Amino acid sequence: MAPIERPAIAPLRPAFRQTCHSPEELDRLKQATLDILETVGVQFQSDKALGLLADHGVRVDKATQVARFPADLVLEAMSRAPRRFGLGARDESCAIEVGDGNTYATTDGCGVELIDFVTRERRKSTKADLADVTRIQDYLSSISFWWPTLSAGDYGETSQLHELDAGWNNTVKHLQGMVNGEREARYAVEMATVIAGGPEELRRRPVMSDLIGTISPLVVDKDGIEAALVFAEAGVPVCFVTMPTLGTTAPATKAGAFAMGAAELVAASVLLELAYPGAPVLHSIMQSYADPRSGGFVSFPLDSRCRFLATELAHHWGVPSEAATCGTDSPGAGTWQAAVEKGMDLVQGAWEGIDLMPSIGLVNVYTLFVPEDIFLDDDLYQRARYALLDLDLDDDAMALEAIADIGPGGHFLGHKHTRRHMRDSFVPAITQQPGPDGIFRDPVEVARERAELIWRDYRPEPLEADKAAELTRILAAADAELRG
Repeated sequence: MAPIERPAIAPLRPAFRQTCHSPEELDRLKQATLDILETVGVQFQSDKALGLLADHGVRVDKATQVARFPADLVLEAMSRAPRRFGLGARDESCAIEVGDGNTYATTDGCGVELIDFVTRERRKSTKADLADVTRIQDYLSSISFWWPTLSAGDYGETSQLHELDAGWNNTVKHLQGMVNGEREARYAVEMATVIAGGPEELRRRPVMSDLIGTISPLVVDKDGIEAALVFAEAGVPVCFVTMPTLGTTAPATKAGAFAMGAAELVAASVLLELAYPGAPVLHSIMQSYADPRSGGFVSFPLDSRCRFLATELAHHWGVPSEAATCGTDSPGAGTWQAAVEKGMDLVQGAWEGIDLMPSIGLVNVYTLFVPEDIFLDDDLYQRARYALLDLDLDDDAMALEAIADIGPGGHFLGHKHTRRHMRDSFVPAITQQPGPDGIFRDPVEVARERAELIWRDYRPEPLEADKAAELTRILAAADAELRG
């Protein structure tokens, strides 16, 4: 059997954009964020971070760990952040240029359970499971860069580093980790340096980036920000993410939640730009909701307007956006709920111009991986990708000569123009796969078969043996230090 070839990554390339908010509205939100930063402030739970901020003119209250930022300092520091930068990969054909007008997607992360590929039982995820899922990520053209879709739950304190190891051994694409903690970040940088081929190569084409969360309301924790400083020093891009939940960890109004969430991201970014001017950062506001009837977490209520304001705000601050899309509260795969929540988000997110887009691959509020779900999601992604493309309008596409040849009442099936274009005119979706009786097959069944095929037979280009061995050595050192 011939080896299965990996298709080229296929980012969303919208032929048109939509902007939902005027510059004046975005200015008002930006001013609200500046007001929060100057009058309320943000708590930094790190003496190292507070010292750096104080050295650069930020008003720091050491007793409360709250930093208050003068508006002019914020604006000057944020002006140093690049709007466009590159993300390298093991295979340079998979390198990404953040800010080039395309939308590059990854999976959801970091799930803690999966439906087993063989037994179909639901269980906790392991590093070996992440390796399996990573090979699927490597294969899918809808996935432009890697997130740890599943957690390496069997590795405890060093799980985030083992997730990177599973990533680099099973995909040639860019890795975005979720590493927190200064010591953990230093091990991650050491691993990335091995993959890149040295510290200067890592700075020139960072083969990893990192996602670091703030804590709503208005807290930047020690492990997160001290990891961010390590990554910024090495030239590794950092995406700061916040998840303000309306009415609990954020105001119950969307505008207030966005203004406050932006304050957390801007405060963390300002620190990096003061310490390492020009450090590449991204912003991600993942607004969520609390059901007032129960207090339960909800991602997609009926009124979830302005989800993509996160992208417009990031761009208004001059940095790329990694706003959340997709995901679903559906408890399982293949449901109407999963399709509507993911499908609408994909198209709208790309219209808004998201640069990097966490999107597909998990159900049950971002916690559960079901093998067929990621292939159903890939179909949604490809539908969105085609929907955003423009028409060709050259002479051949207009088909005026063929129309004249056939004339009124004729038939185009036998025309040479049809023979040239018929195969491209119909691209079958996962819902249009014929069965032996001529009736289209159940798309969930088709997706499950595809997942099993790729899981069983597809293998990406292996990591060089010497680099794999070096990663193993680094992990052994990290396990000894961090796990005791």
